[in-house]
Order: sequence, then structure tokens, then C-alpha cells
Amino acid sequence: MTCIAGLIHEGQVFIGGDSAGVAGFDLTVRADAKVFKNGDFVFGFTSSFRMGQLLRHSFVPPKRYPDKDVMAYMVTDFVDALRNCLKAGGFASKSNETEVGGCFLVGYAGRLFEIESDYQVGESATGYAAVGCGSQVAHGALFANSELPPVARITQALEAAEAHNAGVRGPFHIESI
Repeated sequence: MTCIAGLIHEGQVFIGGDSAGVAGFDLTVRADAKVFKNGDFVFGFTSSFRMGQLLRHSFVPPKRYPDKDVMAYMVTDFVDALRNCLKAGGFASKSNETEVGGCFLVGYAGRLFEIESDYQVGESATGYAAVGCGSQVAHGALFANSELPPVARITQALEAAEAHNAGVRGPFHIESI
């Protein structure tokens, strides 16, 4: 249970997240942030704190050569390295011969991507995205508050998700790249 919200503003990617750790009816406000930088990337994760720990402390994003399209890089080199990291860290699983990872937002090269549990790489045409149990409320807030500066916009989206979803809790953390 989480809300991660991201947006692109003037070539910068901003991602913010809450601090809720939820299991059933149990809630822990976590000290370890769900949003962080790793090299030239900014991440915001949902699904599992283990996955987030691997993304933060174990994942080494592969080099992208200038002649390779950013989306092609994300779909191939980035996802291949991600799959290897999650498998080596004991997080990835198989169900009906389908490999399953987790869900997160990642900002890179002025673009915002959503990685799904099937390793699909998505990129919204709106310039913003949200994942986690509070994502629908955050999407609505991001749509409605486009006149605000980026940090205020993400903060308001996360506050709206916290106000309307039991699985979202501050404090909020925001990073940009």
C-alpha cells in the first residue's frame, strides 16, 4: 500500500512518495524512504520494500550509449539488468511460467517511466504518473493542479491520497533529477 507520484517539469523529473508500510490492517510509518536517486535515475517504488532495497542498494543501471533510443534502452538493457538484480536478490518470482517483479516509477533523461510487475515499460502522454493504492486520487490531483510548482503539485497529490486512502501515510519524500 503506497502512493508514488511523479511528473516532468521543464526537463526535470520529480517523484514523491509516502512512508506507509502496510500488511493487512497493520500500518508502520517507515523511516526508509520509497523515493531515492541511483546514479542518473530517480526511483519511487510500491509492491515491496525488499524490491526497493534492491533497487537502491544493489541495482546498477547499465550504461546507455548515446545512439540508443531512451525507450529502447529502458525496454531492453534496463529491464534485463533489473530482472537479473531482482532474481539475484531473491525478489522476482515465477507464476505459471511468467516471471513477476514489482511496480515502480523511474525518472531518467528527462522522462518518466512506469515499470509494471510484468516488466512492461510505460510512459504516460500526460507528463505525470502515479502508482500504488492511492494512485487514482493522486492522478486526479495531478490533473487538477497543473498551475502549481512541481514540488507543491506532488505534495498536494500525496496529501489528497493520504486523505482518501487508508494505505497512504506521510511523511512524504520528494526527489528530482
